[in-house]
Amino acid sequence: MKKLFKIFIGLLLVAAVLTAVVWQSGQDQYLKVYFFDVGQGDAILIRTPLHQNIVIDGGPDNGFIAKLGSALPFYDRTVDLMVLTHPHEDHLVGLIEVLKRYRIKEVLATGALAKNSSYEEWLKIIKEKNIPFKTAVSGQRFLFSGDIQLIVVSPFADLAGHSYEEASEKKSAGQEGNLNNTSVVLFLTYGQTSFLFTGDLEEAGEKAILKNWLASLKADVLKIGHHGSNGSSSEDFLRAVSPQDAVISVGQDNNFGHPSPLVLKRLERLKIQIWRTDLSGDVAFWANGIILRKLNKNRLDFFESFCYNKNNHLIDLIVRYLCQQNNPTSF
Repeated sequence: MKKLFKIFIGLLLVAAVLTAVVWQSGQDQYLKVYFFDVGQGDAILIRTPLHQNIVIDGGPDNGFIAKLGSALPFYDRTVDLMVLTHPHEDHLVGLIEVLKRYRIKEVLATGALAKNSSYEEWLKIIKEKNIPFKTAVSGQRFLFSGDIQLIVVSPFADLAGHSYEEASEKKSAGQEGNLNNTSVVLFLTYGQTSFLFTGDLEEAGEKAILKNWLASLKADVLKIGHHGSNGSSSEDFLRAVSPQDAVISVGQDNNFGHPSPLVLKRLERLKIQIWRTDLSGDVAFWANGIILRKLNKNRLDFFESFCYNKNNHLIDLIVRYLCQQNNPTSF
């Protein structure tokens, strides 16, 4: 009897694992872009329809590892591309634990030198694990399955091996100003849908991009530069990008006054929908290449818990009705 019981339990576990795998593969028909609430910092996950994972920055502490684990299926521990926009700790620290726990296929960063212990540790782990490292320069393209492209918009010169000060003063690269303007800026396209990720870019960096990329800047979603500081998101830049939605990654009650009321007014005046991680928590955009769907933390938790598998008989009629009325995947 005990033997039969053990076999029964074993079969249940196998069935549960297989169900989870099928459940996950069935739902991932969409490009998903997550802007995680990591306090005063940036942390972004892009998951493609064919299950490739791109991480852009990792926030100021190890909290990102839990966010990443909750967004990915338990069996997926691969990051196809890790991007560090610049080596400030509010973008960097969370990536260290990801390097330790995940298989990283490739890293993209400026390669600029910086006296920063977290940055030194990050580079050391990359070297120890022999992870391919690519220096970001404008014009590079990363192609992913399912007609997805990630294009490097900025910086405009190879900053690898330059000190932080040299990198920020490299006038030939159009990167004058503080170090935030050396940020790796990325343009993501999937069908008719596009995203622009700006790191901590400020107005000097925006002007350089306007000069070089004006004709092809428009994006549906803009990640606002430098947590919505007054030195970023100039009106000229916002008009050129002309996004439907803008995401501000910012910590609640932070000491910097982010986001600036002036930036918020600019966005409102241009009728751009504002999403703030300090108010909405995690924010996600799902796209099928034509239409975008947006979720804040409460809706995201609900759909990930109940609404992915419409054939699940455990979902009662009321929950099923709510899913059908509000499901972001019902394009």
